Amino acid sequence: MAGGVRPLRGLRALCRVLLFLPQFCILSGGESTEIPPYVMKCPSNGLCSRLPADCIDCTTNFSCIYGKPVTFDCAVKPSVTCVDQDFKSQKNFIINMTCRFCWQLPETDYECTNSTSCMTVSCPRQRYPANCTVRDHIHCLGNRTFPKMLYCNWTGGYKWSTALALSITLGGFGADRFYLGQWREGLGKLFSFGGLGIWTLIDVLLIGVGYVGPADGSLYI
Repeated sequence: MAGGVRPLRGLRALCRVLLFLPQFCILSGGESTEIPPYVMKCPSNGLCSRLPADCIDCTTNFSCIYGKPVTFDCAVKPSVTCVDQDFKSQKNFIINMTCRFCWQLPETDYECTNSTSCMTVSCPRQRYPANCTVRDHIHCLGNRTFPKMLYCNWTGGYKWSTALALSITLGGFGADRFYLGQWREGLGKLFSFGGLGIWTLIDVLLIGVGYVGPADGSLYI
């Protein structure tokens, strides 16, 4: 009989705990302890005016004059702590910036995706659609991610100096064309002895001025 009473008492105690948990959540405000993802970008106890844009909310004015200095009222997001110039904690502050949209920033203020499928050496120069994202500590108006048409500007690791040296020394055997990945032209020079020297001289000039480049369309290093 006593053995059957003990499990019953344990069950009653468990029920009391389960009934108490919802009340505890209500009394504590039901707040979650989950840390927002943007907090990882926000330095703790740093200057509020230097926080990344993802850490603050600002009241922007899109009617400001382009290129002119402007100030905006900002507040830190929840779970973010920062200080002023006197190292005192603050929640509201102002930032100074230049009135311009994010897509109007100089190229050094944002990062864009690269394309390795377009020809960098072509006439006219080719462009490719890229997605650009503003750097964390740069403030601007509008969307921080935007599309932009950029000139093809990538390299496959080919050196201009190596190509020119091969063209001068072994150009008659097509070594310069083989190095650049142009094996058809390389075979043509090989079996024609560099076009009896004429093709060799022309390639030296074309590679020297950068007109002839790698077959994959990339730029020289």
